Amino acid sequence: MTFQLPAPSLVMEIDLDDGARIRARRHGNPDGVRILMTHGNGFAADAYFPYWRHFLDRYDLVVFDFRNHGQNVPAEPSNHNYSQLSRDLERVVQHVRAQLGPKKTAGIFHSMSARTAMKHAIEIGWRWDALVLFDPPNVPPPSHPAYAAMETFENKLVDFARNRRRRFASVDELTEEYRQSRATRNWAAGVHELMARAVLRRSPDGDGYALVCAPENEAAIYAQALTLNLWPKAGEFGGPVKLIGADPTAKGAPATAPTNQTLGAEGGYDYCFVKDGGHLLQVEQPEECVRLTREFLARHGLG
Repeated sequence: MTFQLPAPSLVMEIDLDDGARIRARRHGNPDGVRILMTHGNGFAADAYFPYWRHFLDRYDLVVFDFRNHGQNVPAEPSNHNYSQLSRDLERVVQHVRAQLGPKKTAGIFHSMSARTAMKHAIEIGWRWDALVLFDPPNVPPPSHPAYAAMETFENKLVDFARNRRRRFASVDELTEEYRQSRATRNWAAGVHELMARAVLRRSPDGDGYALVCAPENEAAIYAQALTLNLWPKAGEFGGPVKLIGADPTAKGAPATAPTNQTLGAEGGYDYCFVKDGGHLLQVEQPEECVRLTREFLARHGLG
């Protein structure tokens, strides 16, 4: 299966506070409730199309990549850190509102972007009518019983990212690498190629392809997870938040799965997990993730 993404009805080039830019794309029903949606660390929003295509009929969807990802030109200097990402998100929210007008708006975020959205909402301000957070890899305080597992998990990811291959002769090379990897082999049919197309760009020197998100930038985000002190209660947000995790009962579940279950219980969240789901829920089981999202949005008058 090969996915072909629809052409956006509008492309917005959004200036960030350090001179970098984010390209946001508008899809779907302009009369619907607005959704802002993006991706996890090292990935790209276009690759989540098997999930977000189900919102095109009813929602006014704005899809974007964070800096140094996807359709954006990598920034120099990269300024690739959570404080900057939170300010970038504020720029995106305010630009979209200024250009398209105010309306009811939900945010849908995964992993790195979910953690960014939490930091943004707590420290900068609540800009949403609802937030949907897919498996954010939050790290509890060092004194917490769940800290050690997340510390090990993030450190392994740092090492993995630092040693990641960054150049490929073709998109097919990365597609096959995704298909063979234990971590990514459970993606839905067609996603391996779609992801490879979304995270690569033509090498600046003209020789093959390179990752848009440089391995050192990806590694920096994993490393910063241990320093964020981000373990908020649901009541600290300005509105409804849905926390959807990977399956903590599944064999080989990522450390994020039991951690989010714990955060959900301790923090009083509207929490659930996707049965047999790994960390990349939306590209593994897009239909189930859509069902859970729609159910939550409808419950809060955003159907």
